[in-house]
Amino acid sequence: MPFYHWQGEDLILDCHLQPGAKRAEFAGQHGERLKIRISAPPVDGKANDALMRFLADAFAVSRQQVSLLSGQTSRQKRLLIKQPLQLPEDLGISRG
Repeated sequence: MPFYHWQGEDLILDCHLQPGAKRAEFAGQHGERLKIRISAPPVDGKANDALMRFLADAFAVSRQQVSLLSGQTSRQKRLLIKQPLQLPEDLGISRG
C-alpha cells in the first residue's frame, strides 16, 4: 500500500517525521510511510509547522492548503494537501 492516496483533487500523505535533522528533505520510505526529515526541533509545534511549510513548497501550494489530519504529537502523521499544483518527481506519486 502506498504512502499516499487521492481524495478527489486532494492528496493525503502518511508520513514518518524525523525532526532535528540537518536539513529538510524527503528520505525515502519508512515502512508504509513517507519519511521526511525536518530541521526544526519537536518543541511547541515547531516541527509540525516546518513540515507543513516544507510540503507547501514541495507541492507548490500555499501553507493554508496543507493541514495536519492526525499525529499532532507523534512522528506518525497524516496530512492533507489541497489541490497540489506539482508532484515531486522523486516521490513517484501519480494521479489516481
